[in-house]
Amino acid sequence: MKLRFLNNGYLNGFYAVLLAVVSIFTGEIVTFIMLGFIFMALLNINSTLKKILDKKS
Repeated sequence: MKLRFLNNGYLNGFYAVLLAVVSIFTGEIVTFIMLGFIFMALLNINSTLKKILDKKS
């Protein structure tokens, strides 16, 4: 069973651009940077869990 949740690079790029535009208009640049770090960490966790799932299957 393959999990394909947010596996599209274009979708991730769209989310990043959307967050960047919102952060520029609201003046929350630091929040944008912190959300980027959180997003990268979640993607890393997601890819690790996918590898574990593939090994078990």
